Amino acid sequence: MGKMTVYHGSYIAVEKPKIIIGKNTKDFGAGFYCTVLREQAERWVKRYDNGIVNTYTVKLDTSLKILEFKEMTEEWLDFIINCRHGKPHDYDIVIGAMANDQIYNFIADYIDGIITREQFWAMARFKYPTHQINFCSQSALQCLEFVSSKEVSRL
Repeated sequence: MGKMTVYHGSYIAVEKPKIIIGKNTKDFGAGFYCTVLREQAERWVKRYDNGIVNTYTVKLDTSLKILEFKEMTEEWLDFIINCRHGKPHDYDIVIGAMANDQIYNFIADYIDGIITREQFWAMARFKYPTHQINFCSQSALQCLEFVSSKEVSRL
């Protein structure tokens, strides 16, 4: 597998990525989240006064355990629900669409029994494509090579 470029939005430059275990659960569990969509990283950092988009090259190690969701499927939905409930997994890297706030509200409504699974899928169409790649292990972080960081203003 060849090299690819990924972006990580933050409020600081991140030359040495770390696994982030936050107080809030994430789509694909604890890890270091990036995207192949620069525009998505730029949208993400605009919540900070002066956000930083960090750029990395990635050469995926084929010996790592990688889960890729090529589209939003029932398996993708169930995986996100499990991760958002704090259920651990043993993947080094997980790749797929992002459940942004609107989509996660639909997931919460489904979990709470307010809408059916069919209703969830009817409402879960993105206005623009999303992508995330979560580096979930120290071995996965070794695939990242820092290239640069660039400040992005809120305006």
